[in-house]
Amino acid sequence: MKTQADKLKELIKTTPKKLSTRVIAITSGKGGVGKSTISANLGYALHSLGFKVALFDADIGLANLDVLLRVNAKKNIFNVLKGECELKDVAVEIEKGFVLIPGESGEDIIKYANEANLGNFFTQLDFLEDFDFFIIDTSAGIDKRVQVFLEGADDVLVVTVPEPAAITDAYAMIKVISEKRELIYMILNETASEKEAKNVFQTIFNVAKKNIKKDFRLQMLGFIQKNKIILNSSIKRQLFTKEYPNSTPSEQIFNIAKKIAKISERKVLDNKNSIAGFFKKIFSGF
Repeated sequence: MKTQADKLKELIKTTPKKLSTRVIAITSGKGGVGKSTISANLGYALHSLGFKVALFDADIGLANLDVLLRVNAKKNIFNVLKGECELKDVAVEIEKGFVLIPGESGEDIIKYANEANLGNFFTQLDFLEDFDFFIIDTSAGIDKRVQVFLEGADDVLVVTVPEPAAITDAYAMIKVISEKRELIYMILNETASEKEAKNVFQTIFNVAKKNIKKDFRLQMLGFIQKNKIILNSSIKRQLFTKEYPNSTPSEQIFNIAKKIAKISERKVLDNKNSIAGFFKKIFSGF
């Protein structure tokens, strides 16, 4: 008799795969460091560079990308898992080729991860396979529900700010993630200057080098300086990369997006992932 795992594997095999989809998880050691703002603006920057981008709000405790993107998300991915609607019905098109898959605060995805619901869910994933990037805005911290998203992603980006508590939590996060990954990327947010960003990164890098396995690598993707444009855009529920494309923070986000695009281009031949494969890892991890 086939087990539930066997049946799910068969479902994965019948799901169309586009192996060049890059799954990127953006996380942080603590809340309040601008992770969601970076996720939304980085998604828009990649979209502006000509890529098809899907944002997935996986911040279980505080899903808010719909607020940042000024959309009214009536249903989300949990409604799909509960069989109340289809995946294409919850995807909100921000612009052509740039969509949001909303999450829901306070929900626990494991409640609906049974064989029947997952089977139906997997058959709908071809809707997302045409996207170049699948960006996941995770919850902050080292909760088990966060870890499964990080383990399933192709790349993990850790966001922190130059404050002692945030730096400490970022390192703790990196140390936990390093047990399953050999490379983690970092983005320094709300920095006073490039020099401060590099100094903070170097501090974390040095501690990691002494205390984490020898083959582990930590790489700084870029930084975003503290700027009133970011705060004002958040208050107005705007993407600063869209409203102020020539501003300093927008330039810095676009620099990060270009680096990600190059990384994806270099790794495309080695990428064995697909959206279906990613969600299979996620649900098997709960």
